[in-house]
Amino acid sequence: MFTHPFRRLTPVVVAVTVLLAGTACGEERPRIGDGPYAELVGEFVPKIEQALGVPFKSPPVVESRTREEVAAFVRQQLDSDRAKAQLAGQEALYKILGIIPDTMNLAPMLQRLLEEQIVGYYDPKTKVLYIVDGSPSLMLRQTVSHELVHALQDQYLAIDSIQAATDDADRQLAAQAVIEGQAVFLQLRLDASAGPMLKMPGGWDRLRDMIREGSSGMPVFASAPRAVREGLLFPYMGGADFVRRFINVRPETALFADLPKSTKQLLHDSAYFGASRDDPTRVSLPEPRTGSVQFTNTFGEFETRLALVQHLKVDARANDGASGLDGDRVALIRTSAGDAVVWASVWDSSVDAADFLDAVCDAIRRRYEMAKPDVAPGATERRLDVAAGRTWKARTVTAVLREVEGRPLVLVTDAPAGVPLPLVDPGRVTLGR
Repeated sequence: MFTHPFRRLTPVVVAVTVLLAGTACGEERPRIGDGPYAELVGEFVPKIEQALGVPFKSPPVVESRTREEVAAFVRQQLDSDRAKAQLAGQEALYKILGIIPDTMNLAPMLQRLLEEQIVGYYDPKTKVLYIVDGSPSLMLRQTVSHELVHALQDQYLAIDSIQAATDDADRQLAAQAVIEGQAVFLQLRLDASAGPMLKMPGGWDRLRDMIREGSSGMPVFASAPRAVREGLLFPYMGGADFVRRFINVRPETALFADLPKSTKQLLHDSAYFGASRDDPTRVSLPEPRTGSVQFTNTFGEFETRLALVQHLKVDARANDGASGLDGDRVALIRTSAGDAVVWASVWDSSVDAADFLDAVCDAIRRRYEMAKPDVAPGATERRLDVAAGRTWKARTVTAVLREVEGRPLVLVTDAPAGVPLPLVDPGRVTLGR
């Protein structure tokens, strides 16, 4: 769910791809606009237009900023009311689910992450590409080429409105991944070293590995929890992989008009390119029987993988457990005894739902360091009463598999002990498109 307030600023891949970047040399290049970056803009604009098959409707505007001004901009984004609300909700959900430490404060960590390597950014509100003064020349080239793609995208897509839609994090992440992924993949295609590698067998896999390996050289990023690292990398790497597959079967110009609606469609060709498009099911939760909803959003398949792998520790098991997710809704509910989480998910089949039920119960058990409970084969309801421990207060966790509107639905609740359950009646969960 690390999507809304800050993902568009993340410099991770731009910073890392300079490790494999080539340099351009030779002929004199035309200039576009004024200032110290006019030559770079003049070099990349025609290349980007040719590669994407669409022209800039108006010349991009590029301005310089000091590193202090960029840091102030990042703080401004994180200090907005929207960002604060989103971060507070995400932080509370992730702490209850054990995805980040109870002691972590997300906002300061994200501030450090975003300042660690940021060289430039495109701001869709001002329609200006900002470059940090004194940036290394090689990193500067990568940043300008990457952010110019966003400037062009913004003339055909409403990037600002995509960023502002915060009630469906999974759909927003899918759209953000296309936006970032297209910029990364084009950035690599235009690079003198990476471009030829993309045409070699296994070249994309090698580039992807190099980018991941390079991220370990950024101390703040490398020390962040896995969910944060993967959440920040996914729009770039997962998005670039999707764009690579897309342009193998369809014209790249079609990408703007047909954005995927879920991370499932990014991760599985059959969900997006199949004869029958697998659009997500909208899951709506009823009002809780006690307490009040403080925050609600979607996880989607990618976020579900992160939630599972944090405790299962095996990627393949987490991926299998999340496969087949067709839609979900997670809510943070404030009760008189403390905060609770309710997570409802609908699945493609009863087998997919049962696989997730087993995986999420195993993850809960590991999260609370409990012995594996005896469960009768085919049981569709699990209850785990968690005694007060070193890092948690006594809680009750339930996971039930029910049929709702003819579809298999799993409802997971993690609540303080003593809160009457179920907090949400699974029979009153509604589904839609």
